[in-house]
Amino acid sequence: MATRQSASARGQAEWKKALRFASLGSGSKGNATLVSDGETHVLIDCGFGLRETESRLARLGLHPRQLSAVLITHEHGDHIRGVGALARRYGLPVHLSAGTWLSGRLGDVPRHELITPHSRFTIKGLEIDPITVPHDAREPVQFCVSARERRLGVLTDLGHPSAHVVQAFRGCDSLILECNHDPRMLAEGPYPPRLKRRVGGDWGHLANAQAHSLLRQVGLDRLQRIVCSHISEQNNRPELAQEILNPLLDGDESRLVIAAQDKGFDWQIVA
Repeated sequence: MATRQSASARGQAEWKKALRFASLGSGSKGNATLVSDGETHVLIDCGFGLRETESRLARLGLHPRQLSAVLITHEHGDHIRGVGALARRYGLPVHLSAGTWLSGRLGDVPRHELITPHSRFTIKGLEIDPITVPHDAREPVQFCVSARERRLGVLTDLGHPSAHVVQAFRGCDSLILECNHDPRMLAEGPYPPRLKRRVGGDWGHLANAQAHSLLRQVGLDRLQRIVCSHISEQNNRPELAQEILNPLLDGDESRLVIAAQDKGFDWQIVA
């Protein structure tokens, strides 16, 4: 009994120190991703109102006062809707590109820290690489976060899998990857023509087949978890994304996680 309890205690201690990540929700109605090394907790984007953000953090066992910072990928509303209120209420620093800051869409924040794409910075125990991506915003980035010799890629908004993005996200141990739309559903769906062109264009969002292509180029040998994120409720279905990506998983479909709009996904360990 003592041996089993000791092993359990060791397992809990290792879990607390591991790089891990979770989602408050993912989709056109709001996006927010938590990344933690057990001591430092950062929130990537905050597309939910303050009360909703507090509630969703609580579901994951975290209070906003435990956050060290908020990182922003770009200025679209589904990524920044709650940033200003959250930062003001809890005195959180906000890290973002100069272009995102100059968009003027965040409002007042207690402290903003400008980041330079492709220049690593650190927040306590987390090393963070901001990566420029093709998306229709002022200066959009996505992030790779490293801790304890493990690396997580967060890649949720880009129009196409450009060569520099593929190179930047090689070597990840887990990857949150946009699977936004199915081209046929987009073409036949309710969006007006201009919005269809934007979503399906090279500066919009990834289609399922483009996510498949990016994964093949990045390589899957090291990837423990692949998260399908930013799935459109109008123009995609989770099973369509799964159908395209599953053949890459060598029969181990447990490696694939779906990020839902209403509840995101629970903590995932990067072992």
